[in-house]
Amino acid sequence: MQPLTATTPWGPELEQLTEWLECGERAALATVVATWGSSPRAVGSHMVIRTDQQFAGSVSGGCIEGEVIRAGLSVIDSGEPRLLRFQVANDRAWEMGLSCGGQVEVLVEAVDQDHPVIRQMQEHPPAGPVWRLFALDTGRQWLIEADLPITGEPVPAPLIEPLNDAMQQGHSLRLDDDYFLQAYATPARLFIVGAVHTAQHLAAMAGRCGLAPLVIDPRRGFARADRFPYTALVQQWPDRLFKEQPLGANSALVTLSHDPKIDDPALCAALDSKAFYIGALGSRKTHRERLQRLTEKGYGDRLQRIHGPVGLHLGGRAPAEIAVAILAQLIQARYRREQNAAA
Repeated sequence: MQPLTATTPWGPELEQLTEWLECGERAALATVVATWGSSPRAVGSHMVIRTDQQFAGSVSGGCIEGEVIRAGLSVIDSGEPRLLRFQVANDRAWEMGLSCGGQVEVLVEAVDQDHPVIRQMQEHPPAGPVWRLFALDTGRQWLIEADLPITGEPVPAPLIEPLNDAMQQGHSLRLDDDYFLQAYATPARLFIVGAVHTAQHLAAMAGRCGLAPLVIDPRRGFARADRFPYTALVQQWPDRLFKEQPLGANSALVTLSHDPKIDDPALCAALDSKAFYIGALGSRKTHRERLQRLTEKGYGDRLQRIHGPVGLHLGGRAPAEIAVAILAQLIQARYRREQNAAA
C-alpha cells in the first residue's frame, strides 16, 4: 500500500474525494464545525462519503458516522447542505464516540468538480495556508489565500476584523452562529538526514501524521528510491541543500547518519534557523562529543535546542521503535509550539 505522505494542505480525505470525482463518482463532504465538551475529532476534521456508502476519514469515534453517512447520501441527492447537531449525555458518550458528554455540529455538503476547494486543489499548489469561509445559513463560501485576492463575492464588512483575527490563530474555528472558518495549513517539513533503516520507518510514519518528510543523504548506496518508495529523497550534502532550501519556523530536522561529516553541518544549519524541532540520534557519549564539536564552532548558547539522544525514552531498540520515539517527541514539540503561540 502506498503510504499517506502529506505534501499539500488538503489532507488525505480531500485527496480521496478528488480521486472519486475524477472517476465520475458523486460525493459529499462532512466537516466538524463546532464541538462542546469532549470530542475525539477536532474542529475542521473531514469525512468524505460516496453514493455507494464508501467513506474516508471521520467526524467522531463512534456511531455518529452512521448518521452522517445517511445525511451525506441525502445531501448528494438534494444538493442542499445540512448542519447536523449531536448532543450526547454522559451515559451514552462512549457509544457516540465521545470520551464524555458533549456536543458536535457537522456540516454536510454535496461536492462536485466546481466546488471552490476542488477547483483550488486542481489549479495550483498554494504557496501557504488557505482558509475557507463558509456561511452556514446560506451556503455561500469564500477561499482566502495569503497575498491573493479573496475569490467569490466580497466578504461582508462586519466579518473583516474577526476574520483577520481568526486567521492569525491558524486553526479552524466557528466565527459566530452563521460563519465557519476552515484552515488548510501547509504541512510542517521534516528533514531527515541519513537514509538509514530508522529513516525508512520515520519517513513513512511522519507522512501519515501530517508531516512532509524529505530524506537527505549524499551516499548513493543509502539514498536509493527502492529503499524509500513514495518518499521525497535527495542525494546531496545537507549543508548545500539548506543553502538552497533554508529551514524555517515550520521545519523540523532529525539527523540519523552517525557520521559527523553529514550530521554536524545539518545541525549547524538548523541551529542557525527557527526550526521548531532539532533531534540527533546517538548514545549519550556520542551526543557529548557532538556538543563539544558544536561548541567549538560557536554554537554553545544554542545547544539546548537539540534533542539528544533523540526521541522520548520508550525503551525500544528496533529501528521502527526508535522511529516511534522520535516521532512522538516531534509531535509533542509541535503542539507545545502551537499552544505557546496561542497563549
